[in-house]
Amino acid sequence: MKFLVGIFVGVILTGAAIACYFVFGFAPVAVADKPMPFESFIADKALEAHIARQPVKDSPLVVNEANLVSGAYLYGMNCAGCHGLPGKPKSAMGSAMFPPPPQFFAGHREHGGDPIGEIYWKVANGIRLTGMPSFQGILSETDLWQVSQVIANKDALPDAAKAALASADSDTSK
Repeated sequence: MKFLVGIFVGVILTGAAIACYFVFGFAPVAVADKPMPFESFIADKALEAHIARQPVKDSPLVVNEANLVSGAYLYGMNCAGCHGLPGKPKSAMGSAMFPPPPQFFAGHREHGGDPIGEIYWKVANGIRLTGMPSFQGILSETDLWQVSQVIANKDALPDAAKAALASADSDTSK
């Protein structure tokens, strides 16, 4: 019986210590703070598990130059400030965020191998506690799929889409 009481008291004290850690302001909350142990691991696993439970969608749009060019313009207006542009250094906004947003054109695997349905889900729904907003209700369904196609095909964009991204860079530098 003493053993069970000890376990119960241990669980209660552990819970109280964790609550105090947050309530009394010891938890890191500033962008520059070092992340909590396992913070990224837990957040990534929760996101992956949630998306895995969603129905997988295929793009209703044909991947063609017109859709990729439209998506590139939309990406430049809505995404490039945080996620970057081809051949450009990480943006000031992207550098100031935690967790740091993936830089799609910086040669990282991040989101490059994700299925288009998963990319669409992230663009449409956003990701809590990351700074990634939901674009559902802001962009049309067609727009959401076009932006998703640009990210999914970032390594094989036609010249016209690359030019659209380059014009986004000149628009943001004014």
